[in-house]
Amino acid sequence: MYKLERLHHLGQLHRAIFLACMTLSISESAFAAKMQITKNLTLVAESAVVAQPAVISTANMHTNTISLLDLYHQAVTHDPTLASALSANQAAQEIIEQGKALYRPTVNFNADANAVKTDIRYLNSNAVPGQSNFETYKAAIEASQPIYRKQNLVQMDQTLTQVSQADKQLHLSKQDLILRTTQSYFDVLIAQDKIDLIGAQKTAILSQLEQAKANFEVGTSTITDVNEAQARYDLIVAQEIAAVNEYQIAQRSVQAITGELPQKLATVRADIQPNALAQGMDKWLEVAEQNNLNIQIQQDALKFSDQEIDRSKAGHLPTLDAVASVSESYATGSASVFSTGNDLKTGTIGLQLQIPLYQGGATSSKIRQAVLNKQKAQDDVEIARRQAALETQHAYLNLSTTIAQIKALEQALISSQSQVDSTKLGYEVGVRTSVDVLNAEQQLFSAKRDLLQARYNYLVNIIRLKSASGVLAEADLVDINQQLVH
Repeated sequence: MYKLERLHHLGQLHRAIFLACMTLSISESAFAAKMQITKNLTLVAESAVVAQPAVISTANMHTNTISLLDLYHQAVTHDPTLASALSANQAAQEIIEQGKALYRPTVNFNADANAVKTDIRYLNSNAVPGQSNFETYKAAIEASQPIYRKQNLVQMDQTLTQVSQADKQLHLSKQDLILRTTQSYFDVLIAQDKIDLIGAQKTAILSQLEQAKANFEVGTSTITDVNEAQARYDLIVAQEIAAVNEYQIAQRSVQAITGELPQKLATVRADIQPNALAQGMDKWLEVAEQNNLNIQIQQDALKFSDQEIDRSKAGHLPTLDAVASVSESYATGSASVFSTGNDLKTGTIGLQLQIPLYQGGATSSKIRQAVLNKQKAQDDVEIARRQAALETQHAYLNLSTTIAQIKALEQALISSQSQVDSTKLGYEVGVRTSVDVLNAEQQLFSAKRDLLQARYNYLVNIIRLKSASGVLAEADLVDINQQLVH
């Protein structure tokens, strides 16, 4: 039975060789032209790839690797977004002093000098009309101390709310920097890994292509095997060009944060073991409700709008100030019949009460506007709550899914490697084709790429979950940094 099967296989092999020879004799010139065109395209693609990875090769010149924590420290120093947030926060601190100034005394100095010309005529009097020319000078110091101004009191409280909101904005910017740095760091790593995997796959396909050509020349394989291997090789060259482009774009993303292109980055340990989530989604939602900074910022905005209602209502209330002034005036003449000069010194002190009676309806309109703004602020708080819950749910599900994916992909990698080994063995004994080998190798490299991507996503999703829940800190980067090979 075994001999009959072998004879059957030999018969099929002879027929395949005969058909290949017939095909070759019929279209030998067409095949030669096609192979030359393919070869030229391959050389062009290879030259493009060789010309581009200059940035990659420079990274290997540096012996010291940059860890995630190192990159974050560079970002803290050079990131313009964080620098802008710091400046905005420092500017907001001055609001407190401006609020205090509302209940501090104000002192003003006034002075004037005038040249006066008069032409006077007296009515019902025998006094002689006349003209006079004289000068007047005056200097005064005026002081005012608010005693009761409800608007100013409320505005002082509003300054504290504004500063609290600015502090939370700064904290949010710091958390955003941690997230942006982490994402850009692992974007560079996965781009580099893609280049390495594509390079290894390219080598394997090239070896298969050369073997297919050699087998075709001796007549043991068909032109289809050569064309299949050549097509795979041309495709992998194109993918390599795209991978180099992705790597360079990822590097520029890091440069936008740190101000310089990243050098050699520390990679993730191969033996990384993802930890299962100790807390459920409901617990993380509670943490987000209490700590999410976007919610807290909107809550401060709601508090400010509530204070704005009180400040607008205070426009109907009276104000009381203590006032004092000291002045001295000097004139070289006067418009009276006596035309004599004078030197007058005056000092006053007292209380000034102002009761608003009618302001044209502006105060009532401001109150209505403030009430509507408060309703908007309440809606904004609800929007922030729902958005925070949604982001927390997404981050939690993505993280839990990534943990499961890593375990599944690790098993898939083992299975894919076994498939490659068995397919190559089958190809050697003649029960598998070169196409089967190429498919198996492609599946193996895809499994490697997906596993690396899942590991990076696992670390990034940890940061995303803590960012969404509002508890992200530099200590979390320290934990992730321990998973890197320095």
